[in-house]
Amino acid sequence: MTSSVLPGQKKTRFLPDINAATAPTPRERTGFLKARPHHELDTNRHENASGETPVTEDDIAQFRNTLRQNLCVSMLREGFHRSFAEFFSLLERWRASREAAGPGSALWQQRPLEKHPRKLEPLREHLTRAESAERAGQYVEVYENYLALARFFSEPEDRWIRYHFYELSLLSAGKIKMDSGKREAEANGHMGEVYLEQGDFELAREHYEVFYNLAVGRLWQDESGNTHHSRACMGLCRIYTLLAQRQLQTKDYRTAIQILTKAYDMAKEGGERRMEGEAAYRVGLAYQCKGDQKAAKEFLSTFAEIATGLDDAAGLGKAYKAIAKSLEIEGKMSESIEYLQKYAAVSQDSKQEQNLQDACMCLGTIHSSRGQYDRGSDYFSQAYELACSLGSVPALRKAQACVGVARAHALLRPYSAAVVTGGPRSLLALIRWKEVREDGFVDSSGEEVMG
Repeated sequence: MTSSVLPGQKKTRFLPDINAATAPTPRERTGFLKARPHHELDTNRHENASGETPVTEDDIAQFRNTLRQNLCVSMLREGFHRSFAEFFSLLERWRASREAAGPGSALWQQRPLEKHPRKLEPLREHLTRAESAERAGQYVEVYENYLALARFFSEPEDRWIRYHFYELSLLSAGKIKMDSGKREAEANGHMGEVYLEQGDFELAREHYEVFYNLAVGRLWQDESGNTHHSRACMGLCRIYTLLAQRQLQTKDYRTAIQILTKAYDMAKEGGERRMEGEAAYRVGLAYQCKGDQKAAKEFLSTFAEIATGLDDAAGLGKAYKAIAKSLEIEGKMSESIEYLQKYAAVSQDSKQEQNLQDACMCLGTIHSSRGQYDRGSDYFSQAYELACSLGSVPALRKAQACVGVARAHALLRPYSAAVVTGGPRSLLALIRWKEVREDGFVDSSGEEVMG
Protein backbone atom coordinates (compact mmCIF):
# COMPACT_ATOMS: atom_id res chain seq x y z
CA MET A 1 0.00 0.00 0.00
CA THR A 2 1.34 3.44 -0.87
CA SER A 3 1.42 6.26 1.59
CA SER A 4 -1.38 8.82 1.44
CA VAL A 5 0.90 11.70 2.38
CA LEU A 6 1.04 14.33 -0.36
CA PRO A 7 4.28 15.82 -1.57
CA GLY A 8 5.38 18.76 0.55
CA GLN A 9 3.13 17.74 3.43
CA LYS A 10 4.82 17.04 6.81
CA LYS A 11 4.37 13.64 8.31
CA THR A 12 2.33 13.56 11.53
CA ARG A 13 4.21 11.98 14.43
CA PHE A 14 2.28 9.40 16.37
CA LEU A 15 4.81 9.41 19.28
CA PRO A 16 6.38 12.50 20.91
CA ASP A 17 9.96 13.35 20.12
CA ILE A 18 12.18 11.95 22.83
CA ASN A 19 14.65 14.77 22.23
CA ALA A 20 12.08 17.51 22.59
CA ALA A 21 11.96 19.69 25.71
CA THR A 22 8.41 18.49 26.40
CA ALA A 23 9.38 14.82 26.41
CA PRO A 24 8.14 12.85 29.47
CA THR A 25 10.63 12.62 32.27
CA PRO A 26 11.87 9.32 33.73
CA ARG A 27 9.68 9.97 36.79
CA GLU A 28 6.63 10.38 34.56
CA ARG A 29 7.52 7.25 32.57
CA THR A 30 7.69 5.35 35.90
CA GLY A 31 4.62 6.76 37.51
CA PHE A 32 4.64 4.11 40.24
CA LEU A 33 7.52 5.99 41.89
CA LYS A 34 5.14 8.80 42.81
CA ALA A 35 3.48 6.49 45.34
CA ARG A 36 6.69 5.64 47.14
CA PRO A 37 7.17 7.22 50.57
CA HIS A 38 9.83 9.86 50.68
CA HIS A 39 11.94 7.97 53.24
CA GLU A 40 12.30 5.03 50.83
CA LEU A 41 13.95 7.16 48.16
CA ASP A 42 17.67 7.67 47.96
CA THR A 43 18.09 11.37 48.80
CA ASN A 44 21.78 11.26 47.96
CA ARG A 45 21.19 10.81 44.22
CA HIS A 46 22.02 13.73 41.95
CA GLU A 47 19.48 15.32 39.69
CA ASN A 48 20.06 15.34 35.94
CA ALA A 49 20.23 18.37 33.72
CA SER A 50 16.46 18.65 33.46
CA GLY A 51 16.13 18.80 37.28
CA GLU A 52 14.60 15.32 37.61
CA THR A 53 15.95 12.38 39.61
CA PRO A 54 16.71 9.37 37.39
CA VAL A 55 15.44 5.88 38.19
CA THR A 56 18.14 3.66 39.68
CA GLU A 57 18.55 -0.06 40.09
CA ASP A 58 17.66 0.31 43.76
CA ASP A 59 14.31 1.87 42.81
CA ILE A 60 13.54 -1.01 40.52
CA ALA A 61 14.63 -3.57 43.13
CA GLN A 62 12.25 -2.07 45.69
CA PHE A 63 9.32 -3.17 43.53
CA ARG A 64 10.75 -6.19 41.78
CA ASN A 65 12.14 -8.02 44.83
CA THR A 66 10.28 -9.30 47.89
CA LEU A 67 10.30 -7.38 51.16
CA ARG A 68 12.39 -10.16 52.70
CA GLN A 69 15.06 -9.81 50.02
CA ASN A 70 15.12 -6.03 50.23
CA LEU A 71 15.51 -6.07 54.02
CA CYS A 72 18.28 -8.66 53.83
CA VAL A 73 20.16 -6.63 51.19
CA SER A 74 19.72 -3.49 53.27
CA MET A 75 21.22 -5.14 56.38
CA LEU A 76 24.18 -6.51 54.44
CA ARG A 77 24.90 -3.18 52.75
CA GLU A 78 24.81 -1.38 56.09
CA GLY A 79 27.19 -3.91 57.63
CA PHE A 80 24.73 -5.66 59.98
CA HIS A 81 25.89 -9.15 59.11
CA ARG A 82 24.89 -10.72 62.41
CA SER A 83 21.43 -9.14 62.24
CA PHE A 84 21.08 -10.55 58.73
CA ALA A 85 22.06 -14.02 59.94
CA GLU A 86 19.54 -13.83 62.83
CA PHE A 87 16.82 -12.47 60.56
CA PHE A 88 17.41 -15.10 57.88
CA SER A 89 17.62 -18.01 60.34
CA LEU A 90 14.30 -17.05 61.96
CA LEU A 91 12.54 -17.00 58.61
CA GLU A 92 14.08 -20.32 57.64
CA ARG A 93 13.13 -21.83 60.98
CA TRP A 94 9.51 -20.84 60.45
CA ARG A 95 9.55 -22.27 56.92
CA ALA A 96 11.08 -25.56 58.10
CA SER A 97 8.51 -25.89 60.89
CA ARG A 98 5.70 -25.26 58.42
CA GLU A 99 6.98 -27.86 55.99
CA ALA A 100 7.47 -30.36 58.81
CA ALA A 101 3.86 -29.83 59.90
CA GLY A 102 2.70 -30.53 56.36
CA PRO A 103 -0.38 -29.51 54.35
CA GLY A 104 -3.61 -29.45 56.27
CA SER A 105 -1.97 -28.56 59.58
CA ALA A 106 -2.81 -25.41 61.49
CA LEU A 107 0.70 -24.07 60.88
CA TRP A 108 0.39 -24.67 57.15
CA GLN A 109 -2.77 -22.57 57.04
CA GLN A 110 -1.07 -19.60 58.66
CA ARG A 111 0.34 -16.77 56.63
CA PRO A 112 4.13 -17.14 56.30
CA LEU A 113 6.18 -14.85 58.50
CA GLU A 114 7.96 -13.36 55.51
CA LYS A 115 4.58 -12.20 54.16
CA HIS A 116 3.99 -9.97 57.20
CA PRO A 117 5.47 -6.49 56.51
CA ARG A 118 4.15 -5.36 59.89
CA LYS A 119 6.34 -7.97 61.56
CA LEU A 120 9.41 -7.99 59.34
CA GLU A 121 10.21 -4.30 59.46
CA PRO A 122 10.21 -4.03 63.31
CA LEU A 123 12.21 -7.25 63.42
CA ARG A 124 14.90 -5.77 61.18
CA GLU A 125 14.87 -2.44 63.05
CA HIS A 126 15.36 -3.87 66.55
CA LEU A 127 17.92 -6.45 65.43
CA THR A 128 20.11 -3.77 63.86
CA ARG A 129 19.70 -1.50 66.89
CA ALA A 130 20.73 -4.32 69.19
CA GLU A 131 23.78 -5.10 67.07
CA SER A 132 24.85 -1.44 67.00
CA ALA A 133 24.40 -1.17 70.77
CA GLU A 134 26.43 -4.32 71.40
CA ARG A 135 29.27 -2.99 69.28
CA ALA A 136 29.28 0.10 71.49
CA GLY A 137 29.11 -1.98 74.68
CA GLN A 138 25.67 -0.60 75.58
CA TYR A 139 24.14 -3.82 76.86
CA VAL A 140 21.15 -2.11 78.45
CA GLU A 141 20.02 -1.01 75.00
CA VAL A 142 20.69 -4.50 73.66
CA TYR A 143 18.47 -5.93 76.38
CA GLU A 144 15.71 -3.39 75.76
CA ASN A 145 15.61 -4.13 72.02
CA TYR A 146 15.39 -7.89 72.50
CA LEU A 147 12.73 -7.41 75.16
CA ALA A 148 10.78 -5.11 72.83
CA LEU A 149 10.80 -7.84 70.17
CA ALA A 150 9.65 -10.47 72.66
CA ARG A 151 6.72 -8.29 73.65
CA PHE A 152 5.96 -7.32 70.05
CA PHE A 153 5.43 -10.94 68.97
CA SER A 154 2.45 -11.45 71.26
CA GLU A 155 0.16 -13.41 68.96
CA PRO A 156 -0.38 -17.12 69.70
CA GLU A 157 1.26 -18.28 66.47
CA ASP A 158 4.38 -16.25 67.30
CA ARG A 159 4.97 -17.95 70.64
CA TRP A 160 8.18 -19.64 69.50
CA ILE A 161 9.78 -16.39 68.35
CA ARG A 162 8.70 -14.68 71.57
CA TYR A 163 10.47 -17.38 73.57
CA HIS A 164 13.56 -16.94 71.39
CA PHE A 165 13.88 -13.24 72.15
CA TYR A 166 13.21 -13.69 75.86
CA GLU A 167 16.17 -16.06 75.85
CA LEU A 168 18.35 -13.50 74.02
CA SER A 169 17.28 -10.81 76.48
CA LEU A 170 18.42 -13.05 79.36
CA LEU A 171 21.83 -13.53 77.73
CA SER A 172 22.25 -9.79 77.24
CA ALA A 173 21.01 -8.99 80.77
CA GLY A 174 23.83 -11.08 82.21
CA LYS A 175 26.34 -8.66 80.66
CA ILE A 176 24.88 -5.60 82.39
CA LYS A 177 26.95 -4.71 85.46
CA MET A 178 25.64 -1.32 86.56
CA ASP A 179 22.02 -2.02 87.60
CA SER A 180 22.60 -4.35 90.60
CA GLY A 181 21.05 -7.25 88.70
CA LYS A 182 17.64 -5.68 88.10
CA ARG A 183 17.39 -6.60 84.41
CA GLU A 184 18.84 -10.02 85.04
CA ALA A 185 16.09 -10.58 87.61
CA GLU A 186 13.43 -9.42 85.13
CA ALA A 187 14.84 -11.65 82.39
CA ASN A 188 14.80 -14.70 84.66
CA GLY A 189 11.20 -13.93 85.54
CA HIS A 190 10.31 -13.84 81.84
CA MET A 191 12.08 -17.14 81.22
CA GLY A 192 10.27 -18.64 84.20
CA GLU A 193 6.97 -17.73 82.54
CA VAL A 194 8.20 -19.18 79.23
CA TYR A 195 8.99 -22.57 80.76
CA LEU A 196 5.78 -22.47 82.78
CA GLU A 197 3.79 -22.07 79.55
CA GLN A 198 5.75 -24.93 78.02
CA GLY A 199 4.97 -27.17 81.01
CA ASP A 200 8.60 -27.57 82.11
CA PHE A 201 8.03 -26.84 85.79
CA GLU A 202 11.55 -27.72 86.94
CA LEU A 203 13.23 -25.19 84.64
CA ALA A 204 10.52 -22.68 85.51
CA ARG A 205 11.31 -23.19 89.20
CA GLU A 206 15.05 -22.66 88.60
CA HIS A 207 14.54 -19.34 86.80
CA TYR A 208 11.97 -18.10 89.31
CA GLU A 209 14.25 -18.95 92.22
CA VAL A 210 17.01 -16.87 90.59
CA PHE A 211 14.44 -14.12 90.09
CA TYR A 212 13.47 -14.33 93.75
CA ASN A 213 17.06 -14.33 95.05
CA LEU A 214 17.93 -11.25 92.99
CA ALA A 215 14.74 -9.35 93.89
CA VAL A 216 14.46 -10.10 97.62
CA GLY A 217 15.04 -6.98 99.67
CA ARG A 218 14.80 -4.71 96.61
CA LEU A 219 12.17 -2.11 95.81
CA TRP A 220 12.22 -2.73 92.06
CA GLN A 221 8.85 -2.44 90.35
CA ASP A 222 7.41 -3.29 86.96
CA GLU A 223 5.28 -1.07 84.70
CA SER A 224 2.13 -1.96 86.69
CA GLY A 225 3.66 -0.91 90.00
CA ASN A 226 4.06 -4.45 91.34
CA THR A 227 7.34 -5.18 93.05
CA HIS A 228 9.62 -7.78 91.55
CA HIS A 229 9.83 -9.47 94.94
CA SER A 230 6.05 -9.93 95.06
CA ARG A 231 5.97 -11.23 91.48
CA ALA A 232 8.70 -13.74 92.25
CA CYS A 233 6.81 -14.97 95.33
CA MET A 234 3.57 -15.39 93.39
CA GLY A 235 5.35 -17.19 90.56
CA LEU A 236 7.06 -19.60 92.94
CA CYS A 237 3.77 -20.25 94.71
CA ARG A 238 2.15 -21.27 91.43
CA ILE A 239 5.10 -23.44 90.38
CA TYR A 240 5.39 -25.20 93.75
CA THR A 241 1.66 -25.92 93.64
CA LEU A 242 1.96 -27.49 90.18
CA LEU A 243 4.97 -29.55 91.26
CA ALA A 244 3.09 -30.81 94.32
CA GLN A 245 0.20 -32.05 92.18
CA ARG A 246 2.47 -34.71 90.70
CA GLN A 247 3.30 -35.96 94.18
CA LEU A 248 -0.36 -36.01 95.16
CA GLN A 249 -1.19 -38.11 92.11
CA THR A 250 1.36 -40.72 93.23
CA LYS A 251 0.08 -40.41 96.85
CA ASP A 252 3.46 -39.20 98.08
CA TYR A 253 1.77 -36.98 100.64
CA ARG A 254 4.89 -36.27 102.67
CA THR A 255 6.77 -34.73 99.73
CA ALA A 256 3.62 -32.99 98.53
CA ILE A 257 3.11 -31.36 101.93
CA GLN A 258 6.70 -30.11 101.96
CA ILE A 259 6.30 -28.49 98.53
CA LEU A 260 2.84 -27.08 99.30
CA THR A 261 4.16 -25.60 102.55
CA LYS A 262 6.83 -23.79 100.53
CA ALA A 263 4.09 -22.50 98.24
CA TYR A 264 2.16 -21.26 101.28
CA ASP A 265 5.25 -19.51 102.66
CA MET A 266 5.85 -17.80 99.29
CA ALA A 267 2.25 -16.60 99.09
CA LYS A 268 2.42 -15.30 102.64
CA GLU A 269 5.71 -13.51 101.96
CA GLY A 270 4.32 -12.01 98.76
CA GLY A 271 1.47 -10.38 100.67
CA GLU A 272 -1.32 -11.70 98.46
CA ARG A 273 -3.99 -12.68 100.99
CA ARG A 274 -6.30 -14.50 98.61
CA MET A 275 -3.47 -16.63 97.25
CA GLU A 276 -2.25 -17.22 100.80
CA GLY A 277 -5.67 -18.53 101.77
CA GLU A 278 -5.85 -20.88 98.78
CA ALA A 279 -2.34 -22.15 99.56
CA ALA A 280 -3.33 -22.83 103.17
CA TYR A 281 -6.40 -24.70 101.93
CA ARG A 282 -4.27 -26.95 99.71
CA VAL A 283 -1.88 -27.73 102.57
CA GLY A 284 -4.87 -28.60 104.77
CA LEU A 285 -6.27 -30.99 102.17
CA ALA A 286 -2.88 -32.67 101.81
CA TYR A 287 -2.67 -33.23 105.58
CA GLN A 288 -6.23 -34.55 105.45
CA CYS A 289 -5.23 -37.13 102.83
CA LYS A 290 -2.20 -38.08 104.89
CA GLY A 291 -4.40 -38.67 107.94
CA ASP A 292 -3.14 -35.83 110.16
CA GLN A 293 -6.49 -34.20 110.86
CA LYS A 294 -5.16 -31.89 113.56
CA ALA A 295 -2.69 -30.21 111.20
CA ALA A 296 -5.34 -30.20 108.49
CA LYS A 297 -7.79 -28.29 110.69
CA GLU A 298 -5.11 -25.73 111.58
CA PHE A 299 -4.48 -24.80 107.96
CA LEU A 300 -8.16 -25.00 107.06
CA SER A 301 -9.00 -22.67 109.94
CA THR A 302 -6.37 -20.24 108.62
CA PHE A 303 -8.09 -20.36 105.26
CA ALA A 304 -11.44 -19.68 106.93
CA GLU A 305 -10.02 -16.64 108.75
CA ILE A 306 -8.55 -15.20 105.55
CA ALA A 307 -11.79 -15.83 103.63
CA THR A 308 -13.75 -14.07 106.38
CA GLY A 309 -11.42 -11.06 106.22
CA LEU A 310 -11.78 -10.89 102.44
CA ASP A 311 -15.57 -11.35 102.62
CA ASP A 312 -15.17 -14.41 100.42
CA ALA A 313 -18.32 -16.46 101.00
CA ALA A 314 -17.34 -19.16 98.52
CA GLY A 315 -13.94 -19.61 100.17
CA LEU A 316 -15.47 -19.68 103.62
CA GLY A 317 -17.92 -22.35 102.52
CA LYS A 318 -15.05 -24.48 101.14
CA ALA A 319 -13.23 -24.15 104.46
CA TYR A 320 -16.30 -25.20 106.49
CA LYS A 321 -16.88 -28.23 104.26
CA ALA A 322 -13.25 -29.38 104.52
CA ILE A 323 -13.20 -28.92 108.32
CA ALA A 324 -16.43 -30.92 108.56
CA LYS A 325 -14.78 -33.77 106.66
CA SER A 326 -11.80 -33.83 109.03
CA LEU A 327 -14.15 -33.90 112.02
CA GLU A 328 -16.12 -36.73 110.42
CA ILE A 329 -12.91 -38.73 109.91
CA GLU A 330 -12.13 -38.20 113.60
CA GLY A 331 -15.57 -39.53 114.50
CA LYS A 332 -16.85 -36.17 115.80
CA MET A 333 -20.14 -36.37 113.95
CA SER A 334 -22.02 -33.70 115.89
CA GLU A 335 -19.29 -31.11 115.31
CA SER A 336 -19.09 -32.14 111.67
CA ILE A 337 -22.81 -31.52 111.27
CA GLU A 338 -22.40 -28.07 112.84
CA TYR A 339 -19.79 -27.08 110.27
CA LEU A 340 -21.91 -28.44 107.43
CA GLN A 341 -24.82 -26.34 108.70
CA LYS A 342 -22.49 -23.32 108.67
CA TYR A 343 -21.60 -24.22 105.09
CA ALA A 344 -25.28 -24.31 104.19
CA ALA A 345 -26.00 -21.02 105.99
CA VAL A 346 -23.13 -19.17 104.30
CA SER A 347 -24.19 -20.49 100.90
CA GLN A 348 -27.81 -19.49 101.49
CA ASP A 349 -26.90 -15.98 102.68
CA SER A 350 -24.67 -15.39 99.65
CA LYS A 351 -27.28 -16.92 97.30
CA GLN A 352 -24.90 -19.58 96.02
CA GLU A 353 -27.48 -22.20 95.17
CA GLN A 354 -25.01 -24.71 93.80
CA ASN A 355 -23.02 -24.69 97.06
CA LEU A 356 -26.27 -24.84 99.04
CA GLN A 357 -27.32 -27.91 97.06
CA ASP A 358 -23.94 -29.49 97.83
CA ALA A 359 -24.30 -28.67 101.53
CA CYS A 360 -27.75 -30.29 101.65
CA MET A 361 -26.37 -33.41 100.01
CA CYS A 362 -23.55 -33.56 102.58
CA LEU A 363 -25.99 -33.11 105.47
CA GLY A 364 -28.30 -35.76 104.07
CA THR A 365 -25.43 -38.19 103.72
CA ILE A 366 -24.07 -37.69 107.24
CA HIS A 367 -27.54 -37.98 108.84
CA SER A 368 -28.24 -41.13 106.87
CA SER A 369 -24.91 -42.59 107.97
CA ARG A 370 -26.01 -42.07 111.57
CA GLY A 371 -29.31 -43.86 110.98
CA GLN A 372 -31.30 -40.60 111.00
CA TYR A 373 -33.07 -41.40 107.76
CA ASP A 374 -35.97 -39.02 108.19
CA ARG A 375 -33.68 -35.99 108.54
CA GLY A 376 -31.46 -37.32 105.80
CA SER A 377 -34.48 -37.63 103.52
CA ASP A 378 -35.48 -34.04 104.28
CA TYR A 379 -32.05 -32.70 103.29
CA PHE A 380 -31.97 -34.88 100.17
CA SER A 381 -35.39 -33.50 99.20
CA GLN A 382 -34.07 -29.94 99.54
CA ALA A 383 -31.08 -30.87 97.42
CA TYR A 384 -33.42 -32.34 94.80
CA GLU A 385 -35.50 -29.15 94.62
CA LEU A 386 -32.38 -27.01 94.29
CA ALA A 387 -31.05 -29.28 91.54
CA CYS A 388 -34.33 -28.84 89.68
CA SER A 389 -34.07 -25.04 89.92
CA LEU A 390 -30.45 -25.15 88.74
CA GLY A 391 -31.32 -27.43 85.84
CA SER A 392 -28.46 -29.79 86.68
CA VAL A 393 -29.53 -33.24 85.45
CA PRO A 394 -26.64 -35.21 87.08
CA ALA A 395 -27.21 -33.53 90.47
CA LEU A 396 -30.98 -34.04 90.11
CA ARG A 397 -30.62 -37.76 89.44
CA LYS A 398 -28.22 -38.25 92.32
CA ALA A 399 -30.46 -36.38 94.77
CA GLN A 400 -33.51 -38.29 93.52
CA ALA A 401 -31.81 -41.62 94.12
CA CYS A 402 -30.64 -40.54 97.59
CA VAL A 403 -34.17 -39.45 98.55
CA GLY A 404 -35.52 -42.86 97.55
CA VAL A 405 -32.83 -44.74 99.44
CA ALA A 406 -33.26 -42.62 102.59
CA ARG A 407 -37.04 -43.07 102.59
CA ALA A 408 -36.69 -46.79 102.04
CA HIS A 409 -34.32 -47.08 104.99
CA ALA A 410 -36.64 -44.93 107.09
CA LEU A 411 -39.52 -47.36 106.45
CA LEU A 412 -37.46 -50.53 106.79
CA ARG A 413 -37.31 -50.55 110.58
CA PRO A 414 -41.06 -49.95 111.29
CA TYR A 415 -42.03 -52.27 108.44
CA SER A 416 -39.85 -55.05 109.87
CA ALA A 417 -41.25 -54.45 113.36
CA ALA A 418 -44.80 -54.67 112.05
CA VAL A 419 -44.05 -57.95 110.32
CA VAL A 420 -42.41 -59.42 113.41
CA THR A 421 -45.22 -58.27 115.74
CA GLY A 422 -47.90 -59.83 113.59
CA GLY A 423 -50.84 -58.49 115.60
CA PRO A 424 -54.19 -57.56 114.03
CA ARG A 425 -53.41 -53.86 114.26
CA SER A 426 -50.00 -54.30 112.63
CA LEU A 427 -51.38 -56.56 109.92
CA LEU A 428 -54.10 -54.03 109.06
CA ALA A 429 -51.48 -51.28 108.94
CA LEU A 430 -49.31 -53.38 106.62
CA ILE A 431 -52.22 -54.16 104.31
CA ARG A 432 -53.26 -50.53 104.17
CA TRP A 433 -49.68 -49.46 103.48
CA LYS A 434 -49.41 -52.03 100.68
CA GLU A 435 -52.43 -50.39 99.07
CA VAL A 436 -51.42 -46.72 99.31
CA ARG A 437 -47.61 -46.90 99.79
CA GLU A 438 -47.53 -44.01 102.22
CA ASP A 439 -44.49 -42.99 104.24
CA GLY A 440 -45.86 -44.54 107.48
CA PHE A 441 -48.26 -47.10 108.89
CA VAL A 442 -51.70 -45.82 109.96
CA ASP A 443 -54.41 -47.76 111.88
CA SER A 444 -58.14 -47.78 111.10
CA SER A 445 -58.78 -44.70 113.30
CA GLY A 446 -56.30 -42.61 111.33
CA GLU A 447 -53.73 -42.49 114.10
CA GLU A 448 -50.14 -43.07 112.96
CA VAL A 449 -48.64 -46.18 114.48
CA MET A 450 -45.21 -46.45 112.93
CA GLY A 451 -43.03 -44.49 110.58
